[in-house]
This record gives sequence, structure tokens and C-alpha cells, in this order.
Amino acid sequence: MIREFQVRRDDIEKSRLFETAASGADNDSLADGAIRVKVERFSFTANNVTYAVAGDQLGYWQFFPASGDDADGWGIIPVWGFAEVTESNCTDVPVGERLFGYFPPATHLDMMPAHVAEYRLVDGALHRAKLPAGYNTYYRVRAEPGYDPANDNERMLLWPLHITSFCLWDALKDNGWYGAEQVIVVSASSKTSIGLAYALDDDDSAPRTVAITSQRNLEFVKRLGLYDESVSYESLVEIDARLPTAIVDMSGNGEVLGRLHTLLGDNMKRCINVGLTHWEESEPGGGIITERSEFFFAPTHIQKRMQEWGPEGFAERTSSFMQETALKSRGWLKLKKINGLDGLADIYKDVCEGRLAADQGLIVEL
Repeated sequence: MIREFQVRRDDIEKSRLFETAASGADNDSLADGAIRVKVERFSFTANNVTYAVAGDQLGYWQFFPASGDDADGWGIIPVWGFAEVTESNCTDVPVGERLFGYFPPATHLDMMPAHVAEYRLVDGALHRAKLPAGYNTYYRVRAEPGYDPANDNERMLLWPLHITSFCLWDALKDNGWYGAEQVIVVSASSKTSIGLAYALDDDDSAPRTVAITSQRNLEFVKRLGLYDESVSYESLVEIDARLPTAIVDMSGNGEVLGRLHTLLGDNMKRCINVGLTHWEESEPGGGIITERSEFFFAPTHIQKRMQEWGPEGFAERTSSFMQETALKSRGWLKLKKINGLDGLADIYKDVCEGRLAADQGLIVEL
């Protein structure tokens, strides 16, 4: 039996658990060169909600098409996690291989390994061929030097977020901070924001940083000690609007951005839109300066740097950053284990509506 956690593409707060008989019980059910993996565990964060909200625009629904005769209108939100190969018709990827990467919130997945190398492989399934390469790459973790399964939870929870954090810092720096003397981070309690704050805090050339967060998370953000200033959404007027400013927005809250752009006026040098932690408030607000705003898609930046630095050069830079931020995050991050897809279904709406504590990280174990 294969189980999938599916959501309505036109109303992402609606979900269901779909069960279907496995396509077969042995290797004869697999295509030549294919493997079948059993998903062991995965993380689930507001970032996954962003995948759902942007599913049609950015192609996230295409990775793992929903099963079922009535699948029209239903989708599967991709997650980051670990899986073990249970069946294989690929001589280069044996049964027992353990993979880290992009999976469906489901019990199993059939994959078509391509470009198999010592440390990684690509899922060469035809329906994924035109999707971003970074999402199609899987890491053969047992081959990695110094691999420690004790770090698995932080890896699947923080790696997909902090790789975006690294890219944001790198892009800001590469563009001379857009001439800004301060960087404002909206939804500063999000884990991607905290990763960016780590990078900015470690960079002596970076401008001062201002955190904007909810009143509920304000004390948590201040305790991190990463931002030079922290204000709530209700207190934007406390920000020094005289300084040239770059905004990194993780919220997607159009009303807040409108007020912020209006406050800054000509000093709003660049607004980089990243996440949708406030996806339900994403309608454009009055006052937004669209000509100096842009959407940031991390895979595009990753591809750019891989071409410039080479895959190994990119991996070396990002791996050291990720290891450092994971260690730093242990001081505040509280892991909460969720029991299976049923447990995910129980807590899913809380994630959608932002009711989880900022210092909590969900790990779904199947």
C-alpha cells in the first residue's frame, strides 16, 4: 500500500490522505534502470507552504503528480528528507542505498537514476527533466566523508532553507548591497531569515540589519542577538527611513510591504521578495514600488554560481556555511517529531496558518 498526503491546488488548506495499491511487490514492477525508495522521514515548514502557494507559477506541482482517478485538482507538496532504496533495477544504485533530497510526503517513490556519481545522482524521470536541477539532485549520504546520521534532522530541516539564506546574502553582496546602509528582513523569525541573519552578522562589510516580526515573536528575535534592531509590524515608524534601504521579504504580506515602501520612499533601493509566510495576505498593497522590486528564485542563483564556481566550488562554500548555521541553530531550535502522514494531516492547518512557535521544527517520521 502506498499512501500520499495530497492538498487541493485551489485551496491549499484542504488536504487528504490517499491510499493506493503498490504497482507491484518485486523488481518486475519497476522499469529498467528504475529504483523504488521508502521515505523514512522529512521536515515540514512554512517553506513547504510557499511551494504550495507558488505551485502553479513555479512548477512545484509537477515534481510528484498526485495519484488517483479523481486526482484532478489535487497536488503533492514537495518536502526535503531521507529515503532508503528498497527495490532496484539500476546496477549503480543498490538496495540499501540511502538518499537525501526532494521527496513527496508519501510512503514510497519510484525514481529513474541518471548521472550517478560517487556522492550524488539525479532523478531522470521524464516529467522532471525541465524542472530546476537542484531539486532533481539526490545525495548518497553513506558515501559522504564524515557522514553522521545524528545530524539528519537539522540537515533536512535547515539545508533547504539556509541554502536560500546563503544565496540571498551572496546576491546582496554581489550587487553591492544595492547601495543600502541597512537591510530590513521582513518575517525575521522565519528559519530562512535567521540563516540570512547569520550570514550578514558574520560579514563585516554588510550594512546594519533591521528585523520586522510579529509582536508574538519579537522577544524571540531579540534573543537571537543577530539583528541590530527589531520592531513589530505595528511599529514600522520606528525604522530610520532616512537610510538607503534594501528589503528582504519572507512574508509576502502586501499590506506590510505597502506601508514599508511608503515609509521609505526614495530610500527604498531594492525589495527582494522571497517567501510567503503570510501567504493569505499576499494581495498587493498600496504604495509598493514595483519597479525596484524583484522575486528571488534560489535555484536560478544556484545555477549561476555553479557555472561560475563549478559544482564542487559551490558545494564547498555552501557546505561550510550550512554546517556552521546548523550548529548555531541548536541553541534555539526545538525539534518536534510527528508520527507519520496522519500526524502531518493533524498539524498541517496549523502550519498553513502560522500557528507554530518560531523556534519549532517539525520532523515527520514514517
